Amino acid sequence: MKYLTRLLYLTCLISLAACGDNAPESAESPPEQVQTEPSLPAEPVETEEQPLPFAPSAEEQAQHALNGLKDPWTGDLDTMEEHRTVRVLTVYSPGRYYLEENGQEKGLVKEISSMFETFLNKRLQRKTVKVHVVIIPMARNQLVPALLAGHGDIINASLSITPERQQQFDFSIPASRDVSEILITGPTAPALASIDDLAGQTLYVRQSSSYRESIETLNERLLAEGKAPVRTELVSEFLEDDDLIEMVDKGLLPWAIVDSYKPTLWKGVFTNTTVRDDILFREGGKIAWAFRKDSPQLAAVVNDFLKKNREGTLVGNVLKNRYIRDFDWAANALDDSDYQRFLELQHIFQKYGEQYEVDYLLAAAQGYQESRLDQSARSHAGAVGVMQLLPTTASDKNVGIHDISTADANIHAGIKYLDFLRDRYFNDPAIDTRNKSLLALAAYNAGPSRMINLRRKAEQLGYDPNVWFDNVELVAAREVGREPVQYVANIYKYYVAYRFSIDQQAGHAKARQRAGMTPYRSSNEG
Repeated sequence: MKYLTRLLYLTCLISLAACGDNAPESAESPPEQVQTEPSLPAEPVETEEQPLPFAPSAEEQAQHALNGLKDPWTGDLDTMEEHRTVRVLTVYSPGRYYLEENGQEKGLVKEISSMFETFLNKRLQRKTVKVHVVIIPMARNQLVPALLAGHGDIINASLSITPERQQQFDFSIPASRDVSEILITGPTAPALASIDDLAGQTLYVRQSSSYRESIETLNERLLAEGKAPVRTELVSEFLEDDDLIEMVDKGLLPWAIVDSYKPTLWKGVFTNTTVRDDILFREGGKIAWAFRKDSPQLAAVVNDFLKKNREGTLVGNVLKNRYIRDFDWAANALDDSDYQRFLELQHIFQKYGEQYEVDYLLAAAQGYQESRLDQSARSHAGAVGVMQLLPTTASDKNVGIHDISTADANIHAGIKYLDFLRDRYFNDPAIDTRNKSLLALAAYNAGPSRMINLRRKAEQLGYDPNVWFDNVELVAAREVGREPVQYVANIYKYYVAYRFSIDQQAGHAKARQRAGMTPYRSSNEG
C-alpha cells in the first residue's frame, strides 16, 4: 500500500492546488512527429456560495486537507469532516475521468464530484473552511480493497449492486435507471439467434466485474441442459467497458457483455456495434455509489444528493452528454486487409522479436499504431515505414541500421530501438517485464529523456515510477497531454486483439489435428 498511500497524497494536491499553479514545463520538447491535442476549455461549475474575503488561500486549504491523507482512515461523515476531505475512488478512462494538459481534471466523475462538494458544504453549513472532495483514480480491481482499507470513502465507478458486493460494503440509492447486462456484437461476430448460441463460445471479462458472476449463473443452466458452458477469457483490469465497446466496434473482439446504458452513452462515436438487448445476462440491475458499512451520515447526504443529480435528471443528462466526445480511438487491426498485412509481416516480427527478446505481438501492435503496418507510410517529420522511425534514429550507433527502406530492415530497426530503450532506460530489476515494455513504448513515442523526467516526477509526487498504467501514465497525461497515454493504450488494445486471434487460431489448429484434418497455413508459409 506504500505507493497507494502516496498516490492519495498526490491526487489531493492536484485536485486542490493545481488550479492555482501552472504545471512546470517538461525538460524535453516533444519530438516533431508527436502532436498533442489542445485541451478543452474548463467547464465551469456553478456554486451557490462564495468564500468570504478572509477565506484561506487555495494552497492553505490544500495543505490542510493533505494532512490527513498520508495515512488511511475509516469512519463516517463526521470523521471526513474532521479531515476536511472526502475521497472519491474511480477509474481513469475517457469521458469518466481523465487529465488534460497541465493537470486539469475532466470528465463526468470530476464534475459530479465538484457538485457534490458544493452540496456537502452547504449541508454542513461550511462557507469558508470547506470540506474538499478529491478524486483518486486507480485500477478497477483496486477500488474495493482501497475503500475497505480506508484509502477512500466513496466509489463512483458504475458499480452494480450484487449480493456478493453487499456483503462487503453498502450502496447508495441507484445513481441511474435500472440497467440490464446485455451482449453487444461487432462486425466480426457470428450470427446468434439466442443466448444459448453462446454455448461453447468465449466471452472476455474482467475478473472483478459482475459480468463474470452472470456468466457463471448462465453456465449453471447450460450445464443442467447438457450444453457446453460459455468459456471466459479474463482481460486486464486496465480495460474498462468503454475499451471493450471500442474493441468490439473496431472488430478487435467479436462481442462483449456491458451494462445496457453504456452503448447508448457512446452512440454516435462507435457506430459498428449492434446492441443485442434480447440477449440478457441480468435484468433490473442497479448502479450506485459505494461506501463502507456503518456510514449512515454519509449515506444520508449521498442519497439526498443523488435524488437531485443522478442520471436521468436534467443535470445528470447534461453532464453525460458533455463529456462524450472524440478521442483518438483505436482502429480495426483485425480488418481483412489490415490483418492480411499482419500475416504477411508476422514472420519478420517473430524473427526480430526472438532475437531481441521482445514480444513480437506487442511490436506488431506498435507497428499497427504507427503506420497500420504500411511500409510506404511517411510522416511530415520524415519518419519512415512500418515502425515510423526517423532515418537518423535508425542509423544512430545504438541501432546501426542505415537503410530502412524495406519492411524487414524497418521492423528490425524498430524492434532493436525498442530493445535499446528498454535495456538502457528501464532495466531496473524493480520493473516487471510488462512494464519495461510499456515504458519503452511510451519512450518510443514521447522520447526517453522525457520519460526519465516523468518517472522521476512520478516518484516525487507519489506514483509508482515502475508502473505505467494508473501511475506514470497519469503524470504523462498531466505534463505532456493525452498523446502518449492514448498511444500506449491503443497498442495495448491491438496487442490483446492479436493475442486472442493467435490463440484462437492455435485452438482451431489443434481441433483440426484431433479430427485428422490438415492445419491451416499462414500466408508466409508458401
